Amino acid sequence: MWAGAGLGGLLSDEAWVAAMLQVEVALARVQARLGVIPPPAAEVIARVAASARLDVADIARRARGAANPVVPFVQELTRAVAEADPDAAEYVHRGSTSQDILDSASMLLTARVLTRIEGDLARVADALATLAREHRATPMAGRTLTQHATPITFGLKAAGWLALVLDAVDRVRQVRASLPAQLGGAAGTLAAYEEYARSAGITGTPGGPGHGVDLLAGFSAELGLREPEAPWHAQRTPLADIGWALVVVTGALGKLAVDVLGMSRTEVAEVVEPAAQGRGVSSAMPQKRNPVLATVIVAAARQVPGYALMLGQSLLAEDERSAGGWQSEWQPLREALRLAAGAAGNAVELTEGLTVFPEHLSRNLAITGGTIVSERLNVALAPQLGKVVAKQLLARISLEAASGGGSFDDLLAAAPELAGSFSEDRAIHDLLDPSNYLGAAEDVVARVLRRHYASYGQEDR
Repeated sequence: MWAGAGLGGLLSDEAWVAAMLQVEVALARVQARLGVIPPPAAEVIARVAASARLDVADIARRARGAANPVVPFVQELTRAVAEADPDAAEYVHRGSTSQDILDSASMLLTARVLTRIEGDLARVADALATLAREHRATPMAGRTLTQHATPITFGLKAAGWLALVLDAVDRVRQVRASLPAQLGGAAGTLAAYEEYARSAGITGTPGGPGHGVDLLAGFSAELGLREPEAPWHAQRTPLADIGWALVVVTGALGKLAVDVLGMSRTEVAEVVEPAAQGRGVSSAMPQKRNPVLATVIVAAARQVPGYALMLGQSLLAEDERSAGGWQSEWQPLREALRLAAGAAGNAVELTEGLTVFPEHLSRNLAITGGTIVSERLNVALAPQLGKVVAKQLLARISLEAASGGGSFDDLLAAAPELAGSFSEDRAIHDLLDPSNYLGAAEDVVARVLRRHYASYGQEDR
Protein backbone atom coordinates (compact mmCIF):
# COMPACT_ATOMS: atom_id res chain seq x y z
CA MET A 1 0.00 0.00 0.00
CA TRP A 2 2.92 2.35 0.57
CA ALA A 3 6.06 0.69 -0.82
CA GLY A 4 7.37 2.66 -3.78
CA ALA A 5 5.35 5.74 -2.81
CA GLY A 6 8.51 7.67 -1.91
CA LEU A 7 8.31 7.33 1.88
CA GLY A 8 11.88 6.11 2.09
CA GLY A 9 12.94 5.79 5.72
CA LEU A 10 10.47 8.36 7.01
CA LEU A 11 8.93 5.85 9.45
CA SER A 12 11.64 3.20 9.66
CA ASP A 13 12.93 1.83 12.95
CA GLU A 14 16.02 3.96 12.43
CA ALA A 15 13.82 7.04 11.99
CA TRP A 16 12.24 6.43 15.40
CA VAL A 17 15.66 6.17 17.04
CA ALA A 18 16.83 9.31 15.24
CA ALA A 19 13.75 11.16 16.48
CA MET A 20 14.44 10.03 20.05
CA LEU A 21 18.00 11.31 19.70
CA GLN A 22 16.62 14.64 18.52
CA VAL A 23 14.38 14.81 21.59
CA GLU A 24 17.25 14.04 23.99
CA VAL A 25 19.38 16.73 22.34
CA ALA A 26 16.52 19.26 22.59
CA LEU A 27 16.10 18.50 26.29
CA ALA A 28 19.82 18.92 26.97
CA ARG A 29 20.04 22.17 25.00
CA VAL A 30 17.10 23.76 26.80
CA GLN A 31 18.35 22.62 30.19
CA ALA A 32 21.72 24.16 29.33
CA ARG A 33 20.09 27.45 28.33
CA LEU A 34 18.19 27.49 31.63
CA GLY A 35 21.38 26.80 33.59
CA VAL A 36 20.48 23.31 34.77
CA ILE A 37 23.33 21.50 33.02
CA PRO A 38 26.68 22.80 31.75
CA PRO A 39 26.50 24.05 28.15
CA PRO A 40 29.61 22.02 27.18
CA ALA A 41 27.79 18.85 28.27
CA ALA A 42 24.83 19.70 26.02
CA GLU A 43 27.24 20.26 23.16
CA VAL A 44 28.83 16.83 23.69
CA ILE A 45 25.41 15.15 23.83
CA ALA A 46 24.40 16.87 20.58
CA ARG A 47 27.67 15.95 18.87
CA VAL A 48 27.49 12.31 19.92
CA ALA A 49 23.81 12.06 18.93
CA ALA A 50 24.62 13.39 15.48
CA SER A 51 27.10 10.61 14.81
CA ALA A 52 25.71 7.81 16.97
CA ARG A 53 25.19 4.45 15.25
CA LEU A 54 22.94 2.64 17.67
CA ASP A 55 22.02 -1.00 17.08
CA VAL A 56 18.28 -0.76 16.49
CA ALA A 57 17.67 -4.50 16.54
CA ASP A 58 19.53 -4.85 19.82
CA ILE A 59 17.51 -2.02 21.36
CA ALA A 60 14.33 -3.73 20.20
CA ARG A 61 15.31 -7.03 21.79
CA ARG A 62 16.31 -5.40 25.05
CA ALA A 63 13.13 -3.28 25.10
CA ARG A 64 11.26 -6.36 26.26
CA GLY A 65 12.90 -6.04 29.64
CA ALA A 66 11.35 -2.62 30.32
CA ALA A 67 8.27 -2.82 28.04
CA ASN A 68 9.57 0.13 26.02
CA PRO A 69 12.60 0.89 23.87
CA VAL A 70 13.63 4.11 25.60
CA VAL A 71 15.34 2.39 28.54
CA PRO A 72 17.95 0.50 26.44
CA PHE A 73 18.14 3.47 24.07
CA VAL A 74 19.14 5.80 26.92
CA GLN A 75 21.65 3.24 28.15
CA GLU A 76 23.28 3.13 24.73
CA LEU A 77 23.25 6.90 24.31
CA THR A 78 24.74 7.37 27.78
CA ARG A 79 27.46 4.83 26.97
CA ALA A 80 28.30 6.63 23.70
CA VAL A 81 28.43 10.03 25.42
CA ALA A 82 30.63 8.59 28.20
CA GLU A 83 33.11 7.38 25.61
CA ALA A 84 33.40 10.95 24.35
CA ASP A 85 33.22 12.72 27.73
CA PRO A 86 32.55 10.83 31.00
CA ASP A 87 31.40 14.00 32.76
CA ALA A 88 28.83 14.85 30.07
CA ALA A 89 27.24 11.39 30.36
CA GLU A 90 25.87 12.42 33.77
CA TYR A 91 23.53 14.88 32.04
CA VAL A 92 21.91 12.57 29.48
CA HIS A 93 18.14 12.20 29.96
CA ARG A 94 18.36 14.30 33.15
CA GLY A 95 15.02 14.23 35.02
CA SER A 96 13.21 12.63 32.10
CA THR A 97 11.03 9.55 31.73
CA SER A 98 10.60 7.13 28.86
CA GLN A 99 7.21 8.39 27.77
CA ASP A 100 8.45 11.98 27.50
CA ILE A 101 11.02 10.86 24.97
CA LEU A 102 8.99 8.45 22.87
CA ASP A 103 5.81 10.54 22.80
CA SER A 104 7.74 13.61 21.68
CA ALA A 105 9.58 11.55 19.06
CA SER A 106 6.24 10.17 17.83
CA MET A 107 4.89 13.68 17.39
CA LEU A 108 8.01 14.74 15.46
CA LEU A 109 7.61 11.85 13.03
CA THR A 110 3.88 12.41 12.74
CA ALA A 111 4.46 16.07 11.91
CA ARG A 112 6.89 15.11 9.14
CA VAL A 113 4.51 12.57 7.64
CA LEU A 114 1.54 14.93 7.83
CA THR A 115 3.62 17.57 6.04
CA ARG A 116 4.38 15.03 3.34
CA ILE A 117 0.70 14.03 3.11
CA GLU A 118 -0.43 17.64 2.85
CA GLY A 119 2.01 18.27 0.02
CA ASP A 120 0.69 15.27 -1.90
CA LEU A 121 -2.93 16.26 -1.21
CA ALA A 122 -2.16 19.69 -2.66
CA ARG A 123 -1.07 18.05 -5.91
CA VAL A 124 -4.15 15.82 -5.91
CA ALA A 125 -6.34 18.87 -5.33
CA ASP A 126 -4.71 20.75 -8.21
CA ALA A 127 -5.22 17.80 -10.54
CA LEU A 128 -8.86 17.44 -9.54
CA ALA A 129 -9.43 21.18 -9.90
CA THR A 130 -8.12 20.94 -13.47
CA LEU A 131 -10.48 18.05 -14.23
CA ALA A 132 -13.44 19.87 -12.65
CA ARG A 133 -12.70 23.05 -14.56
CA GLU A 134 -12.15 21.36 -17.93
CA HIS A 135 -15.19 19.09 -17.65
CA ARG A 136 -17.59 21.34 -15.77
CA ALA A 137 -20.08 21.02 -18.67
CA THR A 138 -19.26 17.48 -19.87
CA PRO A 139 -22.47 15.44 -19.38
CA MET A 140 -22.41 11.94 -17.96
CA ALA A 141 -24.77 9.59 -16.21
CA GLY A 142 -25.18 10.11 -12.51
CA ARG A 143 -25.56 6.81 -10.69
CA THR A 144 -27.36 5.98 -7.45
CA LEU A 145 -27.50 2.48 -5.98
CA THR A 146 -25.44 1.38 -9.04
CA GLN A 147 -28.14 2.47 -11.54
CA HIS A 148 -28.49 5.47 -13.84
CA ALA A 149 -30.22 8.26 -11.92
CA THR A 150 -30.14 11.71 -13.55
CA PRO A 151 -27.53 13.43 -15.73
CA ILE A 152 -24.58 15.12 -14.04
CA THR A 153 -21.26 16.38 -15.39
CA PHE A 154 -17.88 14.83 -15.00
CA GLY A 155 -16.79 18.20 -13.65
CA LEU A 156 -19.31 17.82 -10.83
CA LYS A 157 -17.98 14.36 -10.01
CA ALA A 158 -14.41 15.69 -9.93
CA ALA A 159 -15.56 18.62 -7.79
CA GLY A 160 -17.05 16.14 -5.32
CA TRP A 161 -13.70 14.37 -5.09
CA LEU A 162 -12.00 17.73 -4.70
CA ALA A 163 -14.31 18.79 -1.85
CA LEU A 164 -13.39 15.62 0.06
CA VAL A 165 -9.68 16.19 -0.49
CA LEU A 166 -10.04 19.76 0.78
CA ASP A 167 -11.82 18.42 3.86
CA ALA A 168 -8.84 16.13 4.41
CA VAL A 169 -6.38 19.00 3.95
CA ASP A 170 -8.23 21.03 6.58
CA ARG A 171 -7.97 18.21 9.10
CA VAL A 172 -4.32 17.49 8.36
CA ARG A 173 -3.45 21.14 8.87
CA GLN A 174 -5.41 21.34 12.12
CA VAL A 175 -3.89 18.19 13.57
CA ARG A 176 -0.34 18.99 12.51
CA ALA A 177 -0.57 22.44 14.11
CA SER A 178 -1.83 20.91 17.36
CA LEU A 179 0.76 18.14 17.80
CA PRO A 180 2.17 18.60 21.32
CA ALA A 181 5.53 17.98 22.87
CA GLN A 182 5.51 15.66 25.87
CA LEU A 183 7.27 16.56 29.10
CA GLY A 184 5.98 15.52 32.48
CA GLY A 185 8.45 13.35 34.29
CA ALA A 186 7.51 10.18 36.07
CA ALA A 187 3.89 11.03 36.95
CA GLY A 188 3.22 14.33 35.20
CA THR A 189 4.41 16.75 37.89
CA LEU A 190 7.82 17.55 36.31
CA ALA A 191 9.17 17.00 39.83
CA ALA A 192 12.55 15.54 38.86
CA TYR A 193 13.13 18.32 36.33
CA GLU A 194 12.45 20.90 39.04
CA GLU A 195 14.57 19.06 41.61
CA TYR A 196 17.58 19.00 39.31
CA ALA A 197 17.01 22.70 38.65
CA ARG A 198 16.89 23.50 42.36
CA SER A 199 20.14 21.60 42.90
CA ALA A 200 21.65 23.88 40.26
CA GLY A 201 20.19 26.98 41.90
CA ILE A 202 17.48 27.52 39.28
CA THR A 203 13.95 28.34 40.47
CA GLY A 204 12.23 29.49 37.31
CA THR A 205 11.18 32.86 35.90
CA PRO A 206 11.19 35.54 38.64
CA GLY A 207 7.59 36.43 39.45
CA GLY A 208 6.41 33.80 37.00
CA PRO A 209 5.99 30.04 36.79
CA GLY A 210 8.47 27.54 38.17
CA HIS A 211 11.28 25.91 36.27
CA GLY A 212 9.14 23.01 35.03
CA VAL A 213 6.87 25.28 33.00
CA ASP A 214 9.83 27.24 31.63
CA LEU A 215 11.45 23.98 30.60
CA LEU A 216 8.26 22.77 28.91
CA ALA A 217 7.97 26.01 26.94
CA GLY A 218 11.57 25.95 25.77
CA PHE A 219 11.53 22.22 25.00
CA SER A 220 8.37 22.53 22.87
CA ALA A 221 9.80 25.46 20.94
CA GLU A 222 13.11 23.64 20.38
CA LEU A 223 11.23 20.72 18.79
CA GLY A 224 8.79 22.90 16.84
CA LEU A 225 5.82 21.27 18.57
CA ARG A 226 2.88 22.82 20.39
CA GLU A 227 3.38 23.58 24.06
CA PRO A 228 0.69 21.60 25.89
CA GLU A 229 -1.14 23.02 28.88
CA ALA A 230 -0.29 19.88 30.85
CA PRO A 231 1.54 16.59 30.32
CA TRP A 232 -0.67 14.15 28.43
CA HIS A 233 0.78 10.80 29.46
CA ALA A 234 -2.72 9.46 30.16
CA GLN A 235 -4.75 12.04 28.19
CA ARG A 236 -4.37 10.67 24.69
CA THR A 237 -6.48 13.05 22.63
CA PRO A 238 -3.55 13.69 20.23
CA LEU A 239 -3.53 10.03 19.19
CA ALA A 240 -7.29 9.96 18.62
CA ASP A 241 -7.05 13.17 16.57
CA ILE A 242 -4.26 11.76 14.41
CA GLY A 243 -6.20 8.56 13.79
CA TRP A 244 -9.36 10.38 12.76
CA ALA A 245 -7.49 12.77 10.45
CA LEU A 246 -5.88 9.80 8.70
CA VAL A 247 -9.29 8.15 8.33
CA VAL A 248 -10.54 11.29 6.57
CA VAL A 249 -7.46 11.37 4.33
CA THR A 250 -7.73 7.76 3.21
CA GLY A 251 -11.52 7.88 3.11
CA ALA A 252 -11.47 10.90 0.78
CA LEU A 253 -8.92 9.27 -1.50
CA GLY A 254 -10.71 5.93 -1.21
CA LYS A 255 -13.98 7.44 -2.44
CA LEU A 256 -12.15 8.81 -5.46
CA ALA A 257 -10.52 5.43 -6.07
CA VAL A 258 -13.78 3.50 -5.72
CA ASP A 259 -15.34 5.68 -8.40
CA VAL A 260 -12.34 5.23 -10.68
CA LEU A 261 -12.61 1.47 -10.28
CA GLY A 262 -16.26 1.50 -11.32
CA MET A 263 -15.66 3.85 -14.23
CA SER A 264 -12.71 1.71 -15.39
CA ARG A 265 -14.80 -1.41 -15.94
CA THR A 266 -14.42 -2.81 -19.46
CA GLU A 267 -18.07 -2.24 -20.36
CA VAL A 268 -18.04 1.28 -18.86
CA ALA A 269 -14.59 2.56 -19.93
CA GLU A 270 -15.18 6.18 -18.95
CA VAL A 271 -11.74 6.73 -17.43
CA VAL A 272 -8.40 4.94 -17.42
CA GLU A 273 -5.44 5.12 -15.05
CA PRO A 274 -2.06 6.38 -16.29
CA ALA A 275 0.00 3.69 -17.95
CA ALA A 276 3.46 2.62 -16.81
CA GLN A 277 5.79 -0.25 -17.60
CA GLY A 278 4.61 -3.39 -15.85
CA ARG A 279 1.62 -1.71 -14.19
CA GLY A 280 -1.76 -3.39 -14.15
CA VAL A 281 -0.54 -6.68 -15.57
CA SER A 282 -2.12 -10.00 -14.66
CA SER A 283 -0.17 -13.16 -13.90
CA ALA A 284 -2.64 -15.16 -15.99
CA MET A 285 -4.38 -12.89 -18.52
CA PRO A 286 -2.20 -11.03 -21.04
CA GLN A 287 -4.95 -8.61 -22.05
CA LYS A 288 -5.49 -7.16 -18.58
CA ARG A 289 -4.68 -3.59 -17.62
CA ASN A 290 -5.90 -3.51 -14.07
CA PRO A 291 -6.56 -0.20 -12.23
CA VAL A 292 -3.93 -0.93 -9.62
CA LEU A 293 -3.38 2.59 -8.26
CA ALA A 294 -7.05 2.84 -7.34
CA THR A 295 -6.91 -0.70 -5.97
CA VAL A 296 -4.10 -0.02 -3.49
CA ILE A 297 -5.68 3.28 -2.43
CA VAL A 298 -8.92 1.49 -1.60
CA ALA A 299 -6.97 -1.22 0.24
CA ALA A 300 -5.29 1.44 2.39
CA ALA A 301 -8.60 3.19 3.05
CA ARG A 302 -10.14 -0.05 4.29
CA GLN A 303 -7.32 -0.63 6.80
CA VAL A 304 -6.78 2.78 8.38
CA PRO A 305 -10.11 2.93 10.28
CA GLY A 306 -9.10 -0.22 12.14
CA TYR A 307 -5.83 1.33 13.23
CA ALA A 308 -7.64 4.56 14.13
CA LEU A 309 -9.97 2.55 16.34
CA MET A 310 -6.94 1.20 18.22
CA LEU A 311 -5.62 4.75 18.62
CA GLY A 312 -9.00 5.83 19.92
CA GLN A 313 -8.77 3.14 22.57
CA SER A 314 -5.70 4.99 23.86
CA LEU A 315 -8.06 7.37 25.61
CA LEU A 316 -8.84 4.59 28.09
CA ALA A 317 -5.57 5.10 29.95
CA GLU A 318 -5.65 4.23 33.62
CA ASP A 319 -3.99 6.28 36.35
CA GLU A 320 -1.14 8.61 35.39
CA ARG A 321 0.60 6.16 33.04
CA SER A 322 -1.01 3.23 31.27
CA ALA A 323 0.21 -0.37 31.36
CA GLY A 324 -0.31 -1.75 27.87
CA GLY A 325 -2.34 1.15 26.52
CA TRP A 326 0.67 3.27 25.65
CA GLN A 327 2.54 0.31 24.21
CA SER A 328 -0.45 -0.63 22.04
CA GLU A 329 -0.31 2.71 20.20
CA TRP A 330 3.07 2.44 18.54
CA GLN A 331 2.42 0.00 15.72
CA PRO A 332 -1.08 1.27 14.82
CA LEU A 333 0.26 4.81 14.65
CA ARG A 334 3.10 3.86 12.34
CA GLU A 335 0.92 1.71 10.08
CA ALA A 336 -1.83 4.32 9.82
CA LEU A 337 0.72 7.00 8.91
CA ARG A 338 2.36 4.72 6.36
CA LEU A 339 -0.93 3.76 4.73
CA ALA A 340 -2.21 7.34 4.57
CA ALA A 341 1.06 8.65 3.15
CA GLY A 342 1.15 5.82 0.63
CA ALA A 343 -2.44 6.49 -0.42
CA ALA A 344 -1.70 10.19 -0.89
CA GLY A 345 1.40 9.44 -2.97
CA ASN A 346 -0.48 6.95 -5.14
CA ALA A 347 -3.36 9.41 -5.54
CA VAL A 348 -0.98 12.00 -6.95
CA GLU A 349 0.01 9.63 -9.72
CA LEU A 350 -3.57 8.54 -10.31
CA THR A 351 -5.14 11.98 -10.56
CA GLU A 352 -2.34 13.69 -12.45
CA GLY A 353 -2.46 10.98 -15.13
CA LEU A 354 -6.17 10.10 -15.18
CA THR A 355 -7.58 10.03 -18.74
CA VAL A 356 -11.27 10.85 -19.27
CA PHE A 357 -13.19 9.70 -22.35
CA PRO A 358 -16.05 12.18 -23.02
CA GLU A 359 -17.28 10.06 -25.93
CA HIS A 360 -17.73 7.10 -23.62
CA LEU A 361 -19.48 9.27 -21.07
CA SER A 362 -21.86 10.34 -23.83
CA ARG A 363 -22.36 6.77 -25.06
CA ASN A 364 -23.21 5.48 -21.59
CA LEU A 365 -25.49 8.43 -20.96
CA ALA A 366 -27.58 7.43 -23.99
CA ILE A 367 -27.93 3.70 -23.33
CA THR A 368 -31.22 4.01 -21.46
CA GLY A 369 -32.86 5.81 -24.37
CA GLY A 370 -33.83 8.96 -22.52
CA THR A 371 -35.21 7.42 -19.34
CA ILE A 372 -32.41 9.10 -17.41
CA VAL A 373 -34.40 12.37 -17.63
CA SER A 374 -37.66 10.82 -16.44
CA GLU A 375 -37.50 13.06 -13.38
CA ARG A 376 -37.63 16.07 -15.68
CA LEU A 377 -40.55 14.61 -17.62
CA ASN A 378 -42.38 13.97 -14.38
CA VAL A 379 -42.04 17.65 -13.48
CA ALA A 380 -43.17 18.69 -16.96
CA LEU A 381 -46.22 16.41 -16.98
CA ALA A 382 -47.30 16.90 -13.36
CA PRO A 383 -49.43 20.02 -14.06
CA GLN A 384 -51.45 18.06 -16.65
CA LEU A 385 -51.64 14.56 -15.18
CA GLY A 386 -50.76 15.04 -11.53
CA LYS A 387 -47.40 14.03 -10.06
CA VAL A 388 -48.42 10.51 -9.00
CA VAL A 389 -50.15 9.60 -12.25
CA ALA A 390 -47.30 11.04 -14.32
CA LYS A 391 -44.77 9.00 -12.36
CA GLN A 392 -46.78 5.79 -12.81
CA LEU A 393 -47.09 6.42 -16.55
CA LEU A 394 -43.38 7.09 -17.00
CA ALA A 395 -42.50 3.97 -14.99
CA ARG A 396 -44.74 1.86 -17.23
CA ILE A 397 -43.27 3.31 -20.44
CA SER A 398 -39.71 2.90 -19.12
CA LEU A 399 -40.36 -0.76 -18.32
CA GLU A 400 -41.89 -1.36 -21.74
CA ALA A 401 -38.87 0.22 -23.45
CA ALA A 402 -36.46 -1.81 -21.34
CA SER A 403 -38.38 -4.98 -22.28
CA GLY A 404 -37.91 -4.35 -26.01
CA GLY A 405 -41.32 -2.85 -26.75
CA GLY A 406 -39.84 0.13 -28.56
CA SER A 407 -37.72 3.17 -27.92
CA PHE A 408 -38.58 5.30 -24.94
CA ASP A 409 -39.16 8.44 -27.01
CA ASP A 410 -41.41 6.65 -29.52
CA LEU A 411 -43.46 5.02 -26.78
CA LEU A 412 -43.73 8.37 -25.03
CA ALA A 413 -44.98 10.09 -28.17
CA ALA A 414 -47.50 7.32 -28.82
CA ALA A 415 -48.97 7.21 -25.32
CA PRO A 416 -52.66 8.25 -25.59
CA GLU A 417 -52.52 9.83 -22.15
CA LEU A 418 -50.00 12.33 -23.49
CA ALA A 419 -51.81 13.34 -26.66
CA GLY A 420 -51.32 17.07 -27.12
CA SER A 421 -48.98 17.35 -24.15
CA PHE A 422 -45.94 18.47 -26.11
CA SER A 423 -45.88 21.75 -28.01
CA GLU A 424 -43.19 22.99 -30.36
CA ASP A 425 -41.43 24.84 -27.57
CA ARG A 426 -41.65 21.78 -25.33
CA ALA A 427 -40.75 19.10 -27.86
CA ILE A 428 -39.98 15.59 -26.66
CA HIS A 429 -36.51 15.78 -28.19
CA ASP A 430 -35.56 18.80 -26.08
CA LEU A 431 -37.04 17.30 -22.95
CA LEU A 432 -35.09 14.09 -23.46
CA ASP A 433 -31.74 15.80 -24.11
CA PRO A 434 -29.62 15.12 -20.97
CA SER A 435 -27.53 18.24 -21.58
CA ASN A 436 -30.67 20.29 -20.98
CA TYR A 437 -31.12 18.81 -17.49
CA LEU A 438 -27.90 19.49 -15.64
CA GLY A 439 -29.38 21.81 -13.06
CA ALA A 440 -26.87 23.91 -11.15
CA ALA A 441 -23.96 21.54 -11.80
CA GLU A 442 -21.70 24.24 -13.21
CA ASP A 443 -22.48 26.60 -10.33
CA VAL A 444 -21.64 23.89 -7.80
CA VAL A 445 -18.35 23.19 -9.57
CA ALA A 446 -17.52 26.90 -9.45
CA ARG A 447 -18.18 27.02 -5.71
CA VAL A 448 -15.86 24.10 -4.99
CA LEU A 449 -13.17 25.60 -7.21
CA ARG A 450 -13.40 28.88 -5.33
CA ARG A 451 -12.85 27.01 -2.07
CA HIS A 452 -9.83 25.27 -3.59
CA TYR A 453 -8.25 28.47 -4.83
CA ALA A 454 -8.89 30.20 -1.49
CA SER A 455 -7.36 27.27 0.40
CA TYR A 456 -4.10 27.64 -1.50
CA GLY A 457 -4.10 31.41 -1.96
CA GLN A 458 -4.65 31.17 -5.71
CA GLU A 459 -6.76 33.37 -7.93
CA ASP A 460 -10.06 32.04 -9.25
CA ARG A 461 -9.85 30.90 -12.87
